[in-house]
Amino acid sequence: MSTINRKQFIQAGAALAAAALTPPALFAFSADRKIKVAVIGCGSVSNMYLPHLSKVPQVELVATCDIIPERARAAAEKYQIARHYDHIDKLLQGVSFDLLVNLTDMQVHGDLNKKALLGGRNVWSEKPMANTYAEGRALLDLARQQGVRIWGAPAVVNSPQFAFMAKTIQEGKIGKVAAAHAHYGHLGPHWSAFFYEKGGGSLPDLGVYNLATLTGLLGPAKSVMAMTSIVTPERTVDNMGKIKVEAEDNAMVLMDHGNGVLSHVQCGFNYFDPYGHEGEGQDKPTISIWGSRGNLCLIGYDWAPFGVDLATLENEKTVRHAADPGTYVWEQGASVISESLSTNTEPRINVEHALHVLEIIEAARASQESGKRIVLRSSFSYPLF
Repeated sequence: MSTINRKQFIQAGAALAAAALTPPALFAFSADRKIKVAVIGCGSVSNMYLPHLSKVPQVELVATCDIIPERARAAAEKYQIARHYDHIDKLLQGVSFDLLVNLTDMQVHGDLNKKALLGGRNVWSEKPMANTYAEGRALLDLARQQGVRIWGAPAVVNSPQFAFMAKTIQEGKIGKVAAAHAHYGHLGPHWSAFFYEKGGGSLPDLGVYNLATLTGLLGPAKSVMAMTSIVTPERTVDNMGKIKVEAEDNAMVLMDHGNGVLSHVQCGFNYFDPYGHEGEGQDKPTISIWGSRGNLCLIGYDWAPFGVDLATLENEKTVRHAADPGTYVWEQGASVISESLSTNTEPRINVEHALHVLEIIEAARASQESGKRIVLRSSFSYPLF
């Protein structure tokens, strides 16, 4: 019978632990192979995703799917995609693919993501990846059981502006951080009712970006207090005409990140914005972070940033940094994941971060209902740089 010494035992144990923690899907592909991608949901958001994905060297678009068959067919024809389907079950039983990109109505994300995972596919889901934190956590557990991966939007942590802000904070250039504010709003989507139905709302559609950015910069939130409201009780939308608004169209969320750091996010569908829904030309800060030795202001929205203004005790005159977004675009999440799968590298986008943001949204609504501070259970690996 062979024996091993203590050093060999520790080394063997460490190797086993590392293997257990290795994300399985990243080792399912040989380096630099093309990732076969299927897109489900061929509505408005696909008009940004599909042209972007069609230009990514590591991506092979193999199928589209939509409950409105003509939309799936039209998208497939436009981008020269070989297959199109009118139901996810037909998609999963049809062409072989590696990654499902879910661009459907947010209320069905959880169900469709579950079907894809059970079918052995990796998933990139537009926000939110599920309707509740518990459902999202179950999806992550299922992915691990199936030996695949799931990730959720947004991709704001990939911008060079986010990187500059994160490194500036981590290097102590603005001193001890005390507070932050973020906002994002417009007059509300007019093309579909799901934004205003139960499970929709301004928090998972708009606030999700700012929540991801602030927790990514300041660390996971420990607790949340919030107020939400419905300012416009009726809306007229393209696909259903006049509807009753059931989900919040106005929200104020206060987060405690620990160590005295507080932040605030406001979002809504009743905000006049001269820059419109697209945010083009936005030259004012939408995120501000204050510390004991300086402050940081993100110019433009975090999903479409134009630069970062920095002022410090050493240089009180504000200086703009990171004015070039580089290759960053908000719809790049699926392409980043495809590149990671192709090259066996781990992306900065983290599913635990997406789950944490989902719990914040759920906690904000619970705080509105109860009038109380809600303590959070989730966390994620921080700092990101």
